Amino acid sequence: MPRKRSSREKTNIEDESVKNKGPTPEEALPAQTINDYRCSGNVQIDFPALCAFLDMKNIPTVCITETEDTDDNQSQIKNKYLWCKPRLTVKLETEDPHSATKIKISGWKVNEQIFQVLQIMLPSMSQLASLQFWQTGLTDPMVISLMNTLSLCSSLRSVTLEGNALPEQSFHLLLSETSVLTHLSLRNNQIGDEGAHLIGLALSNTRSANKNLLSLNLAFNSIGDAGARHVAQGLRFNRTLVFLSLSNNQIGDSGAAHLATVLGEFSLNHEEVKERRKLLLQRTQTSRLGPDPEQLCGEQLVLGALKRENKTTPPKKVVSRKDEKSADNKEKSNKKSTDSKVTQSKNQKPGGKEKQLPTQEQAELVGIVNPLLDPSVHCRDGQLFFPGNKTLASLNLAGNRITEKSLLFFLRSLEIQDAEGGLLRLCLQRNHFSSECDSYMKIKELMASRNNLEPLRSLIKNDPETREQEGQVA
Repeated sequence: MPRKRSSREKTNIEDESVKNKGPTPEEALPAQTINDYRCSGNVQIDFPALCAFLDMKNIPTVCITETEDTDDNQSQIKNKYLWCKPRLTVKLETEDPHSATKIKISGWKVNEQIFQVLQIMLPSMSQLASLQFWQTGLTDPMVISLMNTLSLCSSLRSVTLEGNALPEQSFHLLLSETSVLTHLSLRNNQIGDEGAHLIGLALSNTRSANKNLLSLNLAFNSIGDAGARHVAQGLRFNRTLVFLSLSNNQIGDSGAAHLATVLGEFSLNHEEVKERRKLLLQRTQTSRLGPDPEQLCGEQLVLGALKRENKTTPPKKVVSRKDEKSADNKEKSNKKSTDSKVTQSKNQKPGGKEKQLPTQEQAELVGIVNPLLDPSVHCRDGQLFFPGNKTLASLNLAGNRITEKSLLFFLRSLEIQDAEGGLLRLCLQRNHFSSECDSYMKIKELMASRNNLEPLRSLIKNDPETREQEGQVA
């Protein structure tokens, strides 16, 4: 009897030890919360499982398709019964359920729970390249969260947000300098001039620029002349965007003239000249080469002229010779003090507090990234002239309020671009001018001579809006 008891006690002890050890590494623990769930990349499994953790009663269905569906809004309206019911349409690259390349949500409101599920699920989909929301009632916080999620998705580069008006106009966050998107469609979002202002700033300014976006669609957004002017401002130093659509807006001659001007040679304003001079000084100091006196002197004269033009002070006062002499002496003393500071910093001992300058590599990188340091910038008639945007290859302005008056600006810029390349496609249909007018006919002839559209074919194929405009060049 004692021996039997000892054997039983021994087996009980072994059982307890096994229980205390828990499951082996090969055994998977069941997820207790939504944050514990490990997504597999299979939407048909992950989406309903994540929704179940949130106790959702009506879970949208997942519809798998292996064919490319149309993005035309009219066809969506005709097939209303296909999208009015909440569902996720998932396009697979192959028969493998883990090969989803596109997710489309159309015509039903996405609440916070659904959006939370998408945020958790999207990073696990290694082949997902396109995400579309059409009339889904997105909010500003959702778009902000989406921007953070995009950085976690290895292949997601195309986003469509159409029919989603945002009170705080957060769309520009998707165009930030750190954004990885290459294709962005923002049709029919009531962006207006205010939203266009934010988007223009995101495209580029004197200190930063978007470096990845190739295609931007701003059609059907009630953008007027002011908004077009802001977008044109954003194109001044953007050297990435290839396709831009502003079709079916409210752009007239003033806004069109700004867009046309930025395509050709244009003069830098006061702030741009100041920033360029600052970058030049930084580059020359970090490279330990003396600044080019003629270049800096010429730009200083331009700065002085622009500063005088931009002054909002009362009319000029009569300046006495005494005041002029005192001003000259003051300028000379300031120049001496700055020169002494420069020489002092060069000859400063190692023990002193020397201002740390960027490395040579950083300076060269600044020169490459910032177009303000373009070597073709030149001074003429007291102004600095900058080469126009020659990266933009397709511009769609169909369905606006442009008259023959602003066509002359486009014609002039296109003629300047002709020798060095630039715009290859210009859509101007359905505007307020006759298709037989002289300026329009000249633009058509000029664009027809630029038959080198082959490099753009692959991009056009991936952009639905440009596919719609295929064959509608000027």
